[in-house]
Amino acid sequence: MNSVTIGSAVVIGNGHPVLIGGPCMAESLELCLECAEYLSNLCRELNVGYIFKASYDKANRTSGSSRRGPGLTAGLAMLAEVKHRFGIPVVTDVHESTDVPQVAEVVDLLQIPAFLCRQTDLLVAAARSGKPVNIKKGQFMAPEDMRGAVEKIRLAGNHQILLTERGSTFGYHNLVVDFRSLPIMRSFGVPVVFDATHSVQLPGGLGGASGGNREFVRPLARAAAAVGIDALFAEVHPRPDQAWSDGPNSLSFEDIREVLAEVLAIAKLS
Repeated sequence: MNSVTIGSAVVIGNGHPVLIGGPCMAESLELCLECAEYLSNLCRELNVGYIFKASYDKANRTSGSSRRGPGLTAGLAMLAEVKHRFGIPVVTDVHESTDVPQVAEVVDLLQIPAFLCRQTDLLVAAARSGKPVNIKKGQFMAPEDMRGAVEKIRLAGNHQILLTERGSTFGYHNLVVDFRSLPIMRSFGVPVVFDATHSVQLPGGLGGASGGNREFVRPLARAAAAVGIDALFAEVHPRPDQAWSDGPNSLSFEDIREVLAEVLAIAKLS
């Protein structure tokens, strides 16, 4: 398996799990700084690599009236400030191939949302940016079918690829995790990430917004660590119930401390 270096120092795929985390949406610079400070200090304390995540645009909200975020220019400015202030790599979702060049000037890792994992133009644009690319497995995709997305990136000349498991559609408003997907996707020669918080999401479960079962994040993260992961992805918010996006499945600061510590302990035994 090829390891992937994010920024100058965070290596994913070297046998030591990394945390990718932050608020779902870049609600404000103050929130981003609060989360980045806590999570970077936590990861330094636990001796684990850390990548800050926040989205400048949530382009796939359930309702057209839902908040989408600060937008490209303001959102990238927030990410740039986090990167500068704490000296940590940053990642964000990108939904449009036309956004890729501007996003790639700031972030250290480009993330392809699950709904867009088959979008060839977006994958190729991300690959040609020269930055590492994290592709989230579509809720509608079999893990073995993600080989096609990987090959699109490789054919465009980029071999810095991560694949993320985030649950599969199970009827209406529900997701389940097939943990076989982790070794299957790793067999493609890429590091694998487990998205513990989106895996407990209830898409559209609140009518005009997605719900979630936060209480299941911890057991699913433990199970993923036992199977084997190279990074844990988690949405983290200091006040999850007030989050503008994905609050029901986001973790508090206290929650992520417990989950991450357990994941690291189990990973050492795997």
